[in-house]
Amino acid sequence: MPISKSIIAAAIVGFEHQKIQIASQLAELRAMLSGGPTQTTEVSTPEATPGKRRKVSAAARRKMALAQKARWAKIKGESEPAAPIAAEVPKAKRKLSAAAKAVVVANLKKARAAKAAKAQSATKKATPVPAQAQKPKRKLSAAGRAAIIAATKKMWAAKRAAAKQA
Repeated sequence: MPISKSIIAAAIVGFEHQKIQIASQLAELRAMLSGGPTQTTEVSTPEATPGKRRKVSAAARRKMALAQKARWAKIKGESEPAAPIAAEVPKAKRKLSAAAKAVVVANLKKARAAKAAKAQSATKKATPVPAQAQKPKRKLSAAGRAAIIAATKKMWAAKRAAAKQA
């Protein structure tokens, strides 16, 4: 059963209280021996003494974490302790040569021109045809409508199956 932080904190408070009581009892006994006044000595508690938190670098924290993992591995009986992480050195950025950059720019220009041509042809197709030139719409038979509905259902079922697998 894991011990929670609140239980540990409560145990610390309890032990601190016991420590203060024992210190006062010791002071009374000493006073009885020497015949002096019964004065309790002040016991310093962690809450009473303000301390500065030390700053630990990221590399030092990493080392401490690895050491803790190794201790846990030893306690649990694991055969291999955690491998030390090498200092992470940022990789140098790669740079394109002038020739490679020229090729990329040329390909971009070509792609943009193709996209513009496609958009222009789409606008030409979108222009309305005069009403006289339009063919009358054919009505589907019931069998044709059923075939289209079945094909659509089959397509959506396949898409759902692909989505579930992904």
